[in-house]
Amino acid sequence: MSRTSGVIVNRLTVRAAIHVAAIFAIYLSVAMLIPAAVDLFYDNDDWQAFAFSAVLMGGLALAVALATQGRPPPVSTRFGFLLVNMLWMTLAVAGAVPFMISSLDLSLTDAVFESVSGITTTGSTVISGLDQAPPGILMWRSLLSFMGGLGVIALGLFLLPFLNIGGVSYFKIESSDIEDRPFERFQIFTLSLIGIYSTLVFTCALCYAMAGMNGFDAVNHAMSTVATGGFSTHDSSFGYYADNMAILWTGIVFMLIGGLPFSIMILFVLRGHVDALRDPQIRVYGGYCLVFSLVIAIYLTVANGTPFLQAVTHSAFNLISIITTSGFASDDYSLWGPFAVVCFFVATFLGGCSGSTTGGIKAYRFLILFELLANGLRRLIYPNTVTPVRYGDRTIGDDMQRAVILFIAAFLVLWAITAMLLGATGLDFITALSGALTSLTNVGPGLGPIIGPAGNFSSLPNAAKWICTAAMLLGRLEILAVLVIFTPAFWVR
Repeated sequence: MSRTSGVIVNRLTVRAAIHVAAIFAIYLSVAMLIPAAVDLFYDNDDWQAFAFSAVLMGGLALAVALATQGRPPPVSTRFGFLLVNMLWMTLAVAGAVPFMISSLDLSLTDAVFESVSGITTTGSTVISGLDQAPPGILMWRSLLSFMGGLGVIALGLFLLPFLNIGGVSYFKIESSDIEDRPFERFQIFTLSLIGIYSTLVFTCALCYAMAGMNGFDAVNHAMSTVATGGFSTHDSSFGYYADNMAILWTGIVFMLIGGLPFSIMILFVLRGHVDALRDPQIRVYGGYCLVFSLVIAIYLTVANGTPFLQAVTHSAFNLISIITTSGFASDDYSLWGPFAVVCFFVATFLGGCSGSTTGGIKAYRFLILFELLANGLRRLIYPNTVTPVRYGDRTIGDDMQRAVILFIAAFLVLWAITAMLLGATGLDFITALSGALTSLTNVGPGLGPIIGPAGNFSSLPNAAKWICTAAMLLGRLEILAVLVIFTPAFWVR
């Protein structure tokens, strides 16, 4: 294909991606009417800000959609990468508008940071005084987490496996007749996903209400819990409910569920596949959640004299919150002692399962990485041995192995670069190091007095907030899906 033809193809691809993003923005503008209705119900004048945002974004999106409609390009990995980035950028920008127009009057930097933190289900915040914040703003933050969590699952189940950059999709490996057609029966899978996700949120809200939360808090926390998003309606997060064990254990259960692969839930609903529960990553995920929680509970009991039931409750809640990248906190765990702080730092890397709402490196990558390490050590002893890399009873292909190695290498390099950039803005070592890590893994709180579980990101310089915002998007889109569009090869055909 000639260079001119390649440019034309790229223009068509960009035009089509913008068109889809504009249609998506129209739906987002309709979603803004929900917090508007909430503010009206509570007689808060901020309903006007959401109504204006809905009209503004809806009008602009409609104009762009009409201007870019045309013949869609053929489905390709190039179009897939571009569309993924365009959709998330659209959600980030649209989500920021109400924050700037509302009575909070956030700056552009703070509004974009809060929006990106919501849609990437990170849970870091620059807003202080959440207990007195307008109810519509609190609802909008929770809705961003809700939509972000649903988008994260769709990303992991449908797009990343199709783009060959990772993700364990049971829609590809459970049925050979759709091996090369990842979007076969896409509508059925999508409706099942939305149904299961919404049912979990409703059930979680009901359980929170039964445990003692008021209705508004229950709905907001349920959306953020299942999305493993970490946004709360209180400055002290779940520390507000620290004495209510029923609420904390409800959070533990639904955060754990949020970290499970939704592909298995859909397979169970559609096909009754109970055997899918034997997925190795579930055992690894459950294993390190259990071990970390028990170890810290025993440490708190022995070292600090904390009653074991209280210790295991707060240990499990906070560690599972970090492992699942939820970012809630029921206590300032940075005061639990050096051993506990180190455990929380390590837990920040872990993440849940592929196809879940969590961030982090994720359990399946650790499985494949250790298999590669074991095979490499075995070949040092038996150089002529050919041993396939296995994931359970399946053989892992070269593409998946390469994707895992590329992701982990890119993750470590970007962590180092992000930490150095944050340090260049004047942040101290602990804040820069943990801020870079928590942004890339979409966990939420970092370590130290500034961005730790008892603090927030409001006091960071604007430059640091933009760096963290970029890192949150990179981490949520699995890094490679973003980096690829900055390569010359992506734009040359």
